[in-house]
Amino acid sequence: MKYDIVVIGGGPAGLAAAIEAKKNGVDHILVLERDRELGGILQQCIHNGFGLHIFKEELTGPEYAQRFIEELHDLGIDYRLDTMVLDIQDDRSINAINTTDGFMQIQAAAIILSMGCRERTRGAINIPGTRPAGVYSAGTAQRFVNMEGYMVGKKIVILGSGDIGLIMARRLTLEGAEVKAVAELMPYSGGLTRNIVQCLEDFDIPLYLSHTLIDIQGKDRVEGVTIAKVDENRRPIAGTEMYYECDTLLLSVGLIPENELSKSAGIQLDGITGGPVVNEAMETSVEGIFACGNVVHVHDLVDWVTEESRKAGKNAARYVKKELTTEGITVKTQPGKGIRYIVPHTLRLNNIEDSVDLMMRVDDIYHDVKMIVSVDGEPIKTMKKRHLAPGEMESVKVSLKELIDRKGAVISVAIEKEGA
Repeated sequence: MKYDIVVIGGGPAGLAAAIEAKKNGVDHILVLERDRELGGILQQCIHNGFGLHIFKEELTGPEYAQRFIEELHDLGIDYRLDTMVLDIQDDRSINAINTTDGFMQIQAAAIILSMGCRERTRGAINIPGTRPAGVYSAGTAQRFVNMEGYMVGKKIVILGSGDIGLIMARRLTLEGAEVKAVAELMPYSGGLTRNIVQCLEDFDIPLYLSHTLIDIQGKDRVEGVTIAKVDENRRPIAGTEMYYECDTLLLSVGLIPENELSKSAGIQLDGITGGPVVNEAMETSVEGIFACGNVVHVHDLVDWVTEESRKAGKNAARYVKKELTTEGITVKTQPGKGIRYIVPHTLRLNNIEDSVDLMMRVDDIYHDVKMIVSVDGEPIKTMKKRHLAPGEMESVKVSLKELIDRKGAVISVAIEKEGA
């Protein structure tokens, strides 16, 4: 089988990328999805709040996904479900397998990686205690409740304040469970402010910042957990322990980009994001392989995933049509003080039409600060920010003119206090 573009992953990122590539003049596109339906994680996100930026209205996850699925069908884009991609070869050929077609070798002129992300597990964070039933990742619990129709428990404690955990606190409360507490290791929440308000505060569910789980009790099933306050080194403080009787523990302790395929393809990964290093076209370190969505860096809104993926789809189409250039000035991006990472990592100025959006996250909560964009240490843009938090992604638009005029080698973004 031969295709111009093969998209690996049929979630919101893959759908948006495939559709945009088709709209930019590439006809032979294939989407490979390992699940039984298109739409990815959105199919289990039955709460609303999706689509405010893209569609200017509030949609549920399945409604948001359905709009792209229908457009994919209308455009006649080919796709395979229940299909597992095994590896990517040096010549951009893909080995994949499913129960209908068996083993497939697919040749692609360009590949778009959109595999999304996965949750950290109990093993990844080394929680002490016994190993009873009743310990779930928040996303697994969400699928059980929203798609499979199983209730995971009646008395719940949640470790971590990521968005999925916050949303499940509300969901389980509405289903009749008692959510006793949410404990967060960091001194700030990892989720959106709106989710803290709508999912915890509106239901009087306590959020304990700078707290962690120190013990799980129970032999066959969780019977209770102990949480404690932590010091500045994130070590439990003796005498601050709180015991909660519960039958279920949910873990919402972070998401990791799903990059086993990327590693096997020899793609360079960013140590901070866990995703591929990409340029202005969302192209990885391997020519002709693009990446977008949560496989690059974990987003807080699906609308941002869609926008980034449209960029990847458009540029993959440009690559197939030989419209991308490797010549001219290349600028690196570099996170400054207060910034954890910046995506994209490099900018080839000849491929930028008029401006580029730099996506980033801060490393702490900041109030009344300045976000300063500099080229080779010389400020070109200053923005006042009343509030910045790690749980909310920031975007900075930089015009091509500002970069070409400077001809700088490094563009950086940093946080400074007002008056500094």
